[in-house]
Amino acid sequence: MTARLYPRTMSATNSRSRLAAGLFACGLGLLTGCTFGSENVQCSPSSCTVTLEGTDAQVEVLGTTLTFSGTQDGRASLGVAGANVSCAEGESVTAGPLDLECTSVTEDAVELTASLG
Repeated sequence: MTARLYPRTMSATNSRSRLAAGLFACGLGLLTGCTFGSENVQCSPSSCTVTLEGTDAQVEVLGTTLTFSGTQDGRASLGVAGANVSCAEGESVTAGPLDLECTSVTEDAVELTASLG
């Protein structure tokens, strides 16, 4: 399975739709093997590394929507499939169908590894 990345000249909505479709396909690729990458998401067959930057950043990964609401006191506030969770650097949490490990938390960004629980 090969995912295509499209030029930035496309509208943001269309580009996001194509990225979401590719990430969904990668989630399905857990059964067949898949590697997919973009500027803020890198997936392997069993997990995805995600960087969310800026308030209300959002990405679809492994069939689940992740949102980043910001940080407070070193903890990233995340929305996962309608549930709200937070994590500090080095912490792991389970939310919805995903296990998340927050590997880096800064004032305006979070980097995490997501895998299906």
